[in-house]
Amino acid sequence: MFTPYKNRSKHITVNGVYQILQKLRKEMGKPCFVTHTLRKKFGHHYYKRTHDIATLMKIFNYSSQKITKRYIGVTDDEINQLQNNFRLG
Repeated sequence: MFTPYKNRSKHITVNGVYQILQKLRKEMGKPCFVTHTLRKKFGHHYYKRTHDIATLMKIFNYSSQKITKRYIGVTDDEINQLQNNFRLG
């Protein structure tokens, strides 16, 4: 899909990442696809899989669980459902 760099010692630039994401967006037919979207999606899926909000707070440099959960799109209803379905042993 992407042509690799001829010189692997070069780092990809911010603009390079943006161009790759725009190409991906067009190929996927998505209206919006930016690095911020990837960051939020990562957080949302990481939390859904691990329920580890403390690590996400460190990754995103947030000081509040409430802000972190709001940022990744986890609602109180989802949290309550997870807690209601949790069983020991």
